[in-house]
Amino acid sequence: MISTRREFIRGAGAAMAAGAVSGPAVARAQAKKAASSEPVKIGVLAIRAGIAAPVGTAGLRGTAWWADRVNKAGGILGREVRIVTEEESNPKDTVERYRKLILQEKVDVVLGGISTGVTLALGPVAEEMGTPWLSWDGTTQKGVDEMMPNPKWAFKSVDNEVEAIVAGILTPKYFKGIKTVAGIGNDYSYGHDCWETYQAVLKRYIPDVKFVLELFPKLGVTDFTSHIAAIQQSKADLLMCSFWSGDATIIMKQAAAVGLFKTMKGVFTTAGGVHDSLKKEFTPEGLLLGYNTMYFDDPKGSPLLKQFVREYKAKYNEYPPYECDHAFFNAESYKAAVEKAAGPAKKWPEKTQVVKALEGIEVESLSGRRSWREDHVQMCNFYQGITTHKNGYDFVTISPIEVVSTKQAMKPAGSKLFDWINSWKI
Repeated sequence: MISTRREFIRGAGAAMAAGAVSGPAVARAQAKKAASSEPVKIGVLAIRAGIAAPVGTAGLRGTAWWADRVNKAGGILGREVRIVTEEESNPKDTVERYRKLILQEKVDVVLGGISTGVTLALGPVAEEMGTPWLSWDGTTQKGVDEMMPNPKWAFKSVDNEVEAIVAGILTPKYFKGIKTVAGIGNDYSYGHDCWETYQAVLKRYIPDVKFVLELFPKLGVTDFTSHIAAIQQSKADLLMCSFWSGDATIIMKQAAAVGLFKTMKGVFTTAGGVHDSLKKEFTPEGLLLGYNTMYFDDPKGSPLLKQFVREYKAKYNEYPPYECDHAFFNAESYKAAVEKAAGPAKKWPEKTQVVKALEGIEVESLSGRRSWREDHVQMCNFYQGITTHKNGYDFVTISPIEVVSTKQAMKPAGSKLFDWINSWKI
């Protein structure tokens, strides 16, 4: 059940008959009953407007599916799950809504956060407020070092550079003879950090590669004709693009209009997040396309994934993207941590016990087994592959499918990103 307003649950017991236990004993009995009948209130921050709305909407849908599933099975330690949603927008307003969830809505945990700028602003506030926050997305290396070096209450997304690292590893495998590369990404930390990371990785495999152009349009820009003209003029062998939402579809359409990928290879590290919109009519075969942590059409997918894809398609007439997996994992790991911290007595744990239980915990998510590293960073697999039209959909899928674990493609705890990349033995 999802609500955007405050929900009040009144759980007082029935009136006691005359002659029954009274006084402090009554108060204790009523308090115990109220505690067991009150819902678990889970706050969710999600983008529902603008160019990133498809990603935020997918995360909300994944959370709602998880909540329905948990409530049908009896809730968390017998308590019904209630979702209270607030909008993710700019950092200032989102921080205020985050505080509202904790101070006014009295939520037990906050999930969500997609934009890097927003999540970096939320990190210090999470430590201040003393309530667990599990981020879907949005933490990059530099920002984590500056804003969330040793968090107690904040649990961070997979390092967002991982998709650029995986693409950098796979580029020389699938595209031979690459000598010049152009790049385009959004003009904020994610776009810049992904481009810098991709260059560092590709240099390890192709030491003489040259990076001839870098473009950073503002997030929300929808006209890329001048950028595409500059990319054409660069005569690069390959374009690397880290667009991750509706802008990925837009640039693909505009690139097709001028035949960009007839003369150039393409790497779209995260565009699989809007895969339904990458129609065959304008998305060519032969691109390297990333799906982040979940690929809806994975032939080796679990029964849980297959059930989710089937029900998601039936309800929304779309196929689920990766943000559903991040959202499901965040919620499911919180449930598992509460149950672990409760112990055999099944006594509802304190928040400090829950965050401790989250460290190192592993659960079944839509993409398979996922876990939280001891330093509060998510672990999982990433999916990338070469686009193909040989499928039963009106949009591209990938074949072959490359599955790369964060154990390989994410820096170890305590390491510096570029020191780690430069230490690789190729």
